[in-house]
Amino acid sequence: MSEQVTNGGTAIRRPETVSRAARSREANPSGLEPYLVVRDLEVTFPTADGPVKAVRGLSYSVPLGRTLAIVGESGSGKSVSSMAVMGLHNPQSTRISGSIRLGGHEVVGMRQEELRKLRGSTAAMVFQDPQSSLHPYYTVGKQLIEAYRAHHNVAKAKAAQRAIEMLARVGIPNPKKRMGDYPHQFSGGMRQRAMIAMSLINDPKLLIADEPTTALDVTVQAQILDLIMDLQRDFGSAVVFITHDLGVVAEIADDILVMYAGRAVEYGQVNKILGAPLHPYTWGLLESIPAVSGEPARLHPIPGAPPSLLAVPSGCPFHPRCEFREQVQGDLCRTETPDLIPRTADTSRTSRCHLREPDRVFETTVLPRLP
Repeated sequence: MSEQVTNGGTAIRRPETVSRAARSREANPSGLEPYLVVRDLEVTFPTADGPVKAVRGLSYSVPLGRTLAIVGESGSGKSVSSMAVMGLHNPQSTRISGSIRLGGHEVVGMRQEELRKLRGSTAAMVFQDPQSSLHPYYTVGKQLIEAYRAHHNVAKAKAAQRAIEMLARVGIPNPKKRMGDYPHQFSGGMRQRAMIAMSLINDPKLLIADEPTTALDVTVQAQILDLIMDLQRDFGSAVVFITHDLGVVAEIADDILVMYAGRAVEYGQVNKILGAPLHPYTWGLLESIPAVSGEPARLHPIPGAPPSLLAVPSGCPFHPRCEFREQVQGDLCRTETPDLIPRTADTSRTSRCHLREPDRVFETTVLPRLP
């Protein structure tokens, strides 16, 4: 039987153990045909102090109609990896290797002219600060029209009609009138809605949302999350949602990729990972969520801070902050980097940890402490 765990006021169903399946560690958790496929992605920034390896051997995939949440603290590589998917890094100051296949097209090594055609028409990105993403000197309508005409050879009037339709679709009242307003005349939530409209105006198959609700109040956050889910159902897009908030993940995502120090440390379906996570870092993220109902509970925050990417610790990069490293025999946590492989009978999910029985440790130690 399945069991329910309440965390942060949200009931999370802990799934039954599934039968062993013959899947590799790079298979997508859903088993569906992926639209975005990232394999062994490495992103390095050369600096005067040495190379900053921001992303290390990252692999994941996202099918159409599903949402992958990429979770982790600042500096974990979430945004850097997604900007690589969009081809937004400066090739003169960034070294990128591995493979990024978007709708069957290889992004790594693609010419800048081809990347510009891809952005907006095939993939689009919504950033956390719409104020800096929208040009302050042009009306919102003008920017939407230009975004549409950049990929469609149509008259300005037809592009304007499409822009009005998209503003209406994302819930902006009186969209025809608001076309003539400037970004500073929109509230924060409305600016984010306008950015979502601009991102989806060309019907891209992939939408990357980089913490799009960070600067918004709680009520507007919920509205934006509902909007993204509704639009995904309408457009059938694949969505990559970048966040540090596992409470948001429980509401919006199908699959989760947890990152730490540029690497994936846990990957799988949302109900399985939130119901019974396998990596101590994921446990720490869960224990850092305050409860919104029930008896008050003391938070159990992760000690220390993420490492500098100029000097990532040897072995498992999380071991200096991990309270369970003493349960691993020998000195493996300090000397050997664990592989991202299945750690339980359920091979559809993977974790990067040396603990032999992470599910037992979670059941006996972490679960009783969850708020």
